[in-house]
Amino acid sequence: MILSPVPDPRLVTIRRGGTLTDPDHALLALWAATCAEHVLALFEQEQPGDLRPRRAVEAARAWARGEMRMMQARAAGGHAMGAAGDLTGAARFAAYAAGQAGVVAHVAAHELGAAAYAVKAVRSAAPAGQHEAAGRAECRWQREQLPREVRGLVLDDQRLRNDLCWSAFDC
Repeated sequence: MILSPVPDPRLVTIRRGGTLTDPDHALLALWAATCAEHVLALFEQEQPGDLRPRRAVEAARAWARGEMRMMQARAAGGHAMGAAGDLTGAARFAAYAAGQAGVVAHVAAHELGAAAYAVKAVRSAAPAGQHEAAGRAECRWQREQLPREVRGLVLDDQRLRNDLCWSAFDC
């Protein structure tokens, strides 16, 4: 479970009683999509005919551009997580990363799920003895992709939820 039992109001949209603006929510979805897409090949190498994770990444971006309704993006995210099915390792985690990116449209706090699962995918794909170094490198790469408008929020969120996210953000 990557979500805190008590939602952070900074990750709840204004219309739901939080402080997150729509533009910042869209930036979180775009960043989550970038994180998930970075590891998508780990899924596609194992399941080249299954487009559900790629569609979830595309849905996150389409939602952020205002071209897709939240319910459609959320559904695409759920389908991507379903693609993880009986898979193990990097392919499974990459599908979950894509799924989490898709559901950011519904709950902004899933942005860390996309990033954390991407780190898990990279760790899992790394050669023996290089898992942690590969994960740290992925975490640093993700941080380089953060839009400045939400950088502080995401870094603080990573600090607060790192334990829930398998220490993915120890970089």
